[in-house]
Amino acid sequence: MSGGQKTSELLQIMEAQPVIPVLKIERAADAVPLARALARGGLPAIEITLRTPAALEAIRLAASEVPEALVGAGTILDAAHFEAATRAGSRFIVSPGAIPSVYDAAEDSAVPLLPGAITPSEIMAARERGYTVLKFFPAEQAGGAAFLKSLASPLAETRFCPTGGIGPGNAGDYLKLPNVICVGGSWVAPDELVAAGNWDEIERLAREASGLNR
Repeated sequence: MSGGQKTSELLQIMEAQPVIPVLKIERAADAVPLARALARGGLPAIEITLRTPAALEAIRLAASEVPEALVGAGTILDAAHFEAATRAGSRFIVSPGAIPSVYDAAEDSAVPLLPGAITPSEIMAARERGYTVLKFFPAEQAGGAAFLKSLASPLAETRFCPTGGIGPGNAGDYLKLPNVICVGGSWVAPDELVAAGNWDEIERLAREASGLNR
């Protein structure tokens, strides 16, 4: 698959919903009911981060047992992570930054990559590699919506999925920007609700998030 085709596939995923849930799953058994609850609430595309020992099994279970979900993998730090996540069934890959080995792994894979970039130089380096859809992380700590707004003119053809410190109170500030395609956030599946198995409340939060204006 060409770089253009992979970018198109990534855009289809991210243009379909205003919020991509960013999930840290401690128990693999939670992956299936969690993915189902989020999909019922209108957020089928999810990012399961490789921050726990259960992450890869959670990706495998959600990808294989929840056909309505679009399961991605986050916190991909190297080529080994990339390959393990795609073997587990990830439909897209998210990295907090970008290094040559991750770019190289993406070039050899049909699975699209959302690499992270913050500074103009990082963004230009990603563009040189053919990437115009990027993660902006950690969004709030790196300057927030005001910083992203300042990039809209000089880097007009680059679009972002900001993540980090974003919640229902400030998501709209990002979503109204012309260079923001969607936001990533963990508020739709708080740790305490996942631990309690409160899937109805997670579905409600997802429905609220899926209705945010862009």
